Amino acid sequence: MRLLLPTALALLAAASASAQTLLPIAQQVAARVRWYEVRTPHFRVVYPAGFDERARRTAQRLEQVHTPAAASLGAAARPVTVVLQTRTTVGNGFVTLLPRHSEFFTTFPQDPYLTGTLDWLDQLTVHEYRHVVQFDKAHRGVGQLGYLLGGFGGLGLTTLGVPDWFAEGDAVGTETALTRSGRGRIPNFGAYYRANLLAGRRYSYAEATGGSFRHYVPNHYVLGYYLSTRLKRTAGPTAWGQVLDNYYDFPVYPFSFSDKLRRLTGLRTDDLYAQTTRELDSLWRARQTGRTLTPARDFPVAATGKVFTEYQYPQYLTDSTVLALKSGLGHTPQLVELGRGQPERTRLVLGLHHNPEQLSVGGGKAAWLEFRNDPRWQQQVYSELRVLDLASGRLSRPGRRTHYTAAVLSPDGSRLLAVSTDSAYQHRLHLLDTETGRVLRTYANPANEPYLHPRFGADGGTAAVVRLEAAGKRLELLDVATGEARIVLPAANDNISHPQPGPGYVLFNSPRNGQDEVYAVQTSTGAVQQVTSRPVGSYHAAISPDGQRLAFHEIRAQGSRVVEMPLRPAAWPAALSAGPAVIPPTDLYADELTAREPGAATVGPVLPLDSVAGPALVARRYRRLPHAPNLYGWGLVQSPDGRGLSLGLRAQDVLSTTQAVAGLGYDGTERTGRVFADVSYQGLGPVLDLGVEHGGRRASLLLPNGGGVQEDRWNYTRLSVGSRLPLVLTTSKMLTSLTVGAFYQLEQTQGYELPARYTNEVGRQPLHALLGTVSFSRTLRQSYRDVAPRGGQSLLLTGRDTPFGTGLRARQLAAQGSLFLPGLGLHHALRLRAGYQFQQQREYRFGAAVFYPRGLPYLSFDHLTSLSGEYRLPLSDVHWQLTRLLYVQRLKANVFLDYVRGESGPRHGSYHSTGLDVSAVFNPLRLRTPLEVGLRTVYNSYYGAWEVQPLVLNIGF
Repeated sequence: MRLLLPTALALLAAASASAQTLLPIAQQVAARVRWYEVRTPHFRVVYPAGFDERARRTAQRLEQVHTPAAASLGAAARPVTVVLQTRTTVGNGFVTLLPRHSEFFTTFPQDPYLTGTLDWLDQLTVHEYRHVVQFDKAHRGVGQLGYLLGGFGGLGLTTLGVPDWFAEGDAVGTETALTRSGRGRIPNFGAYYRANLLAGRRYSYAEATGGSFRHYVPNHYVLGYYLSTRLKRTAGPTAWGQVLDNYYDFPVYPFSFSDKLRRLTGLRTDDLYAQTTRELDSLWRARQTGRTLTPARDFPVAATGKVFTEYQYPQYLTDSTVLALKSGLGHTPQLVELGRGQPERTRLVLGLHHNPEQLSVGGGKAAWLEFRNDPRWQQQVYSELRVLDLASGRLSRPGRRTHYTAAVLSPDGSRLLAVSTDSAYQHRLHLLDTETGRVLRTYANPANEPYLHPRFGADGGTAAVVRLEAAGKRLELLDVATGEARIVLPAANDNISHPQPGPGYVLFNSPRNGQDEVYAVQTSTGAVQQVTSRPVGSYHAAISPDGQRLAFHEIRAQGSRVVEMPLRPAAWPAALSAGPAVIPPTDLYADELTAREPGAATVGPVLPLDSVAGPALVARRYRRLPHAPNLYGWGLVQSPDGRGLSLGLRAQDVLSTTQAVAGLGYDGTERTGRVFADVSYQGLGPVLDLGVEHGGRRASLLLPNGGGVQEDRWNYTRLSVGSRLPLVLTTSKMLTSLTVGAFYQLEQTQGYELPARYTNEVGRQPLHALLGTVSFSRTLRQSYRDVAPRGGQSLLLTGRDTPFGTGLRARQLAAQGSLFLPGLGLHHALRLRAGYQFQQQREYRFGAAVFYPRGLPYLSFDHLTSLSGEYRLPLSDVHWQLTRLLYVQRLKANVFLDYVRGESGPRHGSYHSTGLDVSAVFNPLRLRTPLEVGLRTVYNSYYGAWEVQPLVLNIGF
């Protein structure tokens, strides 16, 4: 779940996508989808056709949590729109101010460490609504002034000093306090934090909040939950509300959030982190006292040095080898084969994989799921099967445009069990043919209870599956042939997951002793026995083909590792329980948080039908165009030509169908004004763009033969109308996109009196031009430590012409391509670039359409050829701190050589530039989002001199 504030936009109080006229492409569903809405006193829920029942339930649930989810912050949120996205297989949610609304992605995730024992839409309701409340707390003091001057963009500016760990941690705390589950009660949520402390790794507050290119540090959800909860325990449940009140009264100075915290509690954010870390270290070490560990040995892996690397989700290939998923800071996800007495072997680098914990092996095959976007509609995301023949290396894709969230192979590899959640929130379990993807059977589910983590038994005739009902999670054994299900563990508030059938028992994960371990339930008696006991927890058990060994992965500070232990049921401890009774272990943070929460009555597992007084909710059609004028920003906006900030308005509807920006600008150099407006309608297949600008120009011309200087002032009008077709074509590890665009541009002047003009300016004659572009990119997915793509190609074709036989005449054709290659080092990258441009520029000259050498002034030729090579590499990954002002994470370098040759009739010239860029990735003022700036030392042959130039490579947003 995400809290979205596109900070680049907020910094500009509502900026356009770039320095160009075109507005950004937003994500939508297909134009044919019909939308509806239901309303309550505080919410408007917008949803696609077919989701009526769940939309009404979600609207009622939102109204139910409106007061308790806001109580501890001391402010209820203003009415807000919530959009339900049902055409995607991504399970997520976010809140944004630009424009102000929330979106719920409704596919039920298989991840048990996200949902716990809650219904997915219930969890989204509590968590995301808390974000709405957090934003609305800003409507006071300087925050309200920012809103009055800049709309929600101005309001967003004032939120930048609030750490993102507070926003997400506070929301996780709210979902924990107001429900029976929540991530604060899920041991896996803080497991890596625990692993770090037990290994003696106490990272500084700067590293914990800013991140690292070598170490795994708790993300802002985990860090924020523990920090925000500890303050509620020690300073009272409403303490954060008081901190926010004081912050928004006057937030605009460095470390103001920390200062307001100090004035209330005597603690800066650094102090709160230090105290929390000490307390957690003591608590977690105390839990280790007296723990008897089950012995296990590691599968050997490749050397990873000191860089965080994960090995997870083992599946046996033979009695001595497993297939596992390798990932981490320095690796994109890939399947690797691990074995006793053999080196690690990479089998396949994955594409955009989905639900990796359901990796399965059977019959000499491996199966998993990968996301696949609809080429045009980016809110329409499929989840499709991938099957790898381990002997031949053949990779197949059985089935197209499916919506599976889990899929596992039978032992003989001929069938698959697959789970889906459709666009009406109907949960289904399917039996599929592996070769074709054909659905052989769909099992009845009249109660519409979610299916989680199915797994075949060794005989292929039975399968274990977790079900979620009102009372919690239960474990079933399914007869695959008949569809009959037998309950093995009755429903309880126990976050069971990842069952694995064995002879007479079913293994499963559970946190019932305070951390996730592997347990076994006897199918004949229901008796539960603990199988593993490891320092931080054990996950995803798999039984070897001969039934003698158990493989699983465990969490460590340097990354998860796959381990193996003997499988001896006779040696398991005596049964812990029989039946559904599960007594949750004491948790100081979650228990005290819940006890102190002002909205103490939990939301509960089932929504009361009478939770909202008044008549039943009535659905109405929601049409996109009437809601297009959704104004959300005013004040400063970026001009469409990128010439700076202007006064204006910005609008976008909550379905991202229509974007618009309009404003007034002033050029301080020429002392002239202008008005502009841009609109982009994106509800159809092709994006339709319209831009118009009218303003004044002022210029001086030095007359020949000592004739002095003539000054003139004139007006201009520019019009641009056209269309773009953006396509995402990614099907593998190569990220692939294609965009085709065509535009008509008109520019004409009034009152132009200068006797001469530059060829890149429009004078007395108008310019009528057609512009066309084709942009293609195919690049290898990058790991976090890669400095640039290490494989791929890109191509840009540009054509500009004036074919109408009136006005200025000009023509330009250009092509530019890039080749991305791996460098000598692990994360080094080489880029080779070449471009060619042809121009007819006797009356008018278009701007450059190909890459031009760095440091050289642009010289216009009829024929232009450019070449470039650059080598990017990380110099050092560091953790340097300068008090609270600066935290440096990485030093990088880029060596480049650029060349250009131009010809215009007999005139020709060749020039080059070469240089070195050195930059630093750093976090200023405790901001989590890193920036990158540096210096460029460049020599160019045109001037024959060396220059040193500042570089701003990434503002981090």
